[in-house]
Amino acid sequence: MTLFTGLAAFPITPTDASGHVDTAALARLLERIRLAGADSIGLLGSTGGYAFLSRDERRCAVEAAMACVGGRIPVIVGVGALRTDDAQALARDARAAGADGLLLAPMSYTPLLDEEVYQHFAAVADAGDLPLSIYNNPGTTRFTFSNALIGRLSKVAKVAAVKMPLPPDGDFKGEMARLRTETAPGFSIGYSGDWGAAAALLSGCDAWYSVVAGLLPAEAMALTRAARAGDLSEVERLDRAFQPLWSLFKAFGSFRVMYAIAEALGLCRAEPPRPILPLPSTEIPRVRSALDRVLLK
Repeated sequence: MTLFTGLAAFPITPTDASGHVDTAALARLLERIRLAGADSIGLLGSTGGYAFLSRDERRCAVEAAMACVGGRIPVIVGVGALRTDDAQALARDARAAGADGLLLAPMSYTPLLDEEVYQHFAAVADAGDLPLSIYNNPGTTRFTFSNALIGRLSKVAKVAAVKMPLPPDGDFKGEMARLRTETAPGFSIGYSGDWGAAAALLSGCDAWYSVVAGLLPAEAMALTRAARAGDLSEVERLDRAFQPLWSLFKAFGSFRVMYAIAEALGLCRAEPPRPILPLPSTEIPRVRSALDRVLLK
């Protein structure tokens, strides 16, 4: 088994209006994930607002996380940055703090070429010297990895996994089969896009990189366990319960909705970093109703 298997839970990173990390609130969220039995924590992913935080605040978040749950659950740290040298520095910071793995997205202002992405990833993987997952997230980066580029990167030392978006045609098995012909043996293929998690898990993906598990880890674990057991009826039941939440994610973006969930559950009070605005107050009843449907009793 590799680091990049099972349920990876991606929490928000609570901060004040100036972007300073609320380490006590973060620790509460991480301990909640650990107690639920998730396979790993995805710290400073897109849900964790990594792109909005300074290097110092990102280091603060990683150090706080490792002090809280280090050695008790694997922690995968997002190290994406516009410049290669900045991403290398973030990778070194994560390793120095005791992180178990890295997650890297090809952030850019100028659209990147495949060769530029390849060299960026090779340089960061070398600097971090930890198992690294490719973050294929065209919705935010506007860069889509080809199977050939993923295959090429899978042969770089320390590049061990890919976090894929949902396939447009829903053909998880077909996409995974094509990727496996391109990638190195043992390379992990996982998916994000929570509303496709049930299908991805039942199709045999290696990992679910889950937004909702960052705040509802027990509920996400129930879905993961049912899928691993091949319990189709239970997977369908749980996925139906999640549907109102998936609808909110699709309508407003999971980033905004997660902050509303955190407050509705009384886990922490924080707003997304500006210019991102909180979920409109008129939608909060929908959030509460969705939580009533999905929370385990």
